[in-house]
Amino acid sequence: MNSPETRTVDAPGATVTYDVRTAAASTEPPLLMFGSPMDASGFAALADQFPDRTVVTYDPRGTGRSQRTESGECTPEQHADDVRRVIAAVGGGPVEVFASSGGAINALALVARHPEQVRTLVAHEPPAAQLLEDREAALAAIQDVRTTYLRDGFGPAMAKFIALTMYDGLVPADYTERPGPDPATFGLPTEDDGTRDDPLLAQNLITCTHYQPDFDALAAASTRIVVAVGAESGQELACRGGLGVAARLGTEPVTLPGHHGAYLPPEFGMGGDPAGFAVALRKVLGES
Repeated sequence: MNSPETRTVDAPGATVTYDVRTAAASTEPPLLMFGSPMDASGFAALADQFPDRTVVTYDPRGTGRSQRTESGECTPEQHADDVRRVIAAVGGGPVEVFASSGGAINALALVARHPEQVRTLVAHEPPAAQLLEDREAALAAIQDVRTTYLRDGFGPAMAKFIALTMYDGLVPADYTERPGPDPATFGLPTEDDGTRDDPLLAQNLITCTHYQPDFDALAAASTRIVVAVGAESGQELACRGGLGVAARLGTEPVTLPGHHGAYLPPEFGMGGDPAGFAVALRKVLGES
């Protein structure tokens, strides 16, 4: 197990913090792991399963240790540029990437612009709502989460977000007309604290889910792009988004163990198994 070294790199509007776990004897390129807006702590347990490789994790701008100097929403293009800067700082690539959820959206934006920096991208369940057959209902439900956040605050909005991400199947046309779940059901606050700076709800929710990947650029990229979905994800939105991306790329998605958070350790409360997930990920990356 390699101890992480914490570093920073400057980007327009932010200082990005990243961690490097160096395996000096490795002949493989660095392996980057990231999500959005989840910070590097969510990937620490998975990174520890690759002691034979140099692994890089980072906090997306506005999350964890990566402070912003500007307000407003963050775009996938901004996140992609941040990752590009991290790659340059650790040697310039090409690297391999495991990116999950919003991180997978940002990684697709990176590959579309800078394919020479990424040898292999494993894009795990990108929530590409624009590609869904029920896109109008899904996008309306996502917008309702944002509207709830602005009106009622974090707890009610996050409860709606969790319920939507867990919804198994096509989003009904009347979904937004249904009563929202009780935040207390998910252990969330019921009182509005007045803040409106949550990294997910304020900065990334709309720009991530509404993003349209540049499929022409991705098809022409030298990068090997593998779209992965969870064996236990059913017909949840992020899984269906991943299937939509694979279909547009004309590739077959691979199935990884578990669900959307399967790489997370047990303390995150999502029933993940980093060790088992790492075994499957190594196979996808072409390792033995």
